[in-house]
Amino acid sequence: MRVFTEPATLRRLVREGLGPGCRVTGVERLRGGSKKGVYRLALTGTAAPPTVIAYSWAPQESFWPAAPTDHASGLAPFLAAHHALDAAGVRTPRLLHASARDDLALVEDVPGDTLETAFTSDPPRAATALAELSAALDRMAAHTSPHPDGTPSGTSEGLTLTRALRDLAEAATRVPRIAAARAALTDRLHALHAAVTPRPVYSLVHGELGPDHVLLTADGHPALIDIEGLTHFDPEHEHAFLRLRFGPHYAPLARPSLDPARLTLHTLALHLSLVTGPLRLLDGDFPHREAMRGIAEHNTGEALRMAGTRR
Repeated sequence: MRVFTEPATLRRLVREGLGPGCRVTGVERLRGGSKKGVYRLALTGTAAPPTVIAYSWAPQESFWPAAPTDHASGLAPFLAAHHALDAAGVRTPRLLHASARDDLALVEDVPGDTLETAFTSDPPRAATALAELSAALDRMAAHTSPHPDGTPSGTSEGLTLTRALRDLAEAATRVPRIAAARAALTDRLHALHAAVTPRPVYSLVHGELGPDHVLLTADGHPALIDIEGLTHFDPEHEHAFLRLRFGPHYAPLARPSLDPARLTLHTLALHLSLVTGPLRLLDGDFPHREAMRGIAEHNTGEALRMAGTRR
């Protein structure tokens, strides 16, 4: 049976970060990610907020049978991302304390719903937050780099092609429909890669920015979470994910300056990633299994459609 982060470790984190006058009275592990544990801690004490959130990147918190390739995780990338977003003027839960020894962080508990929930529960509030999110994306785009992070001597389109071909190879071993269309998918990836022209700068992107990764503060402002994958890369990488996850709410986030060829390449690469990733998770004991199967099935169909071989 999986054993998560010990409550005693979380209590020590609170004492170190907020002082001995703050005491933990309750620990709730929140449903969510596959690479870290997220805990809401109820507190008491004269200087204590009612609740705080603890992030734990302890090995036992990850549901991946092996380290998820190309997906940053851990305290160090979290702190780097938090610093970069702060410099860009983009809201994220306030950092209260970090412990490198334990790979733990303590952040404010943003009290509102997610943007995803607000789309249904409070559409006017969601529309205002979506406009603010669009402005935040512009501020992130203004923070550029001459090279994509992690590939100082390469190109983003080259890295995207390499990752997509790797995901295709794995997907072909797991999904018979992908195996049958592997040649067509390979040709489509190479054709899309060949259509991309070089670019001089790369934008700061979140990487997995769905409406469930946007919290709304008490006064309705968006705050980004799950930020460890923040990187300088193609904005088309970001927008492929935004289009997929925001669906009918994507229009306020769209940008006419995006390169259509890059966007198509990133979209096919994303679909292949969302076949292999969920199925790889199911090799382990990830609890939300039907959801992962549904994601893999949907993206299998979308990848085959893009290759003109859907069946």
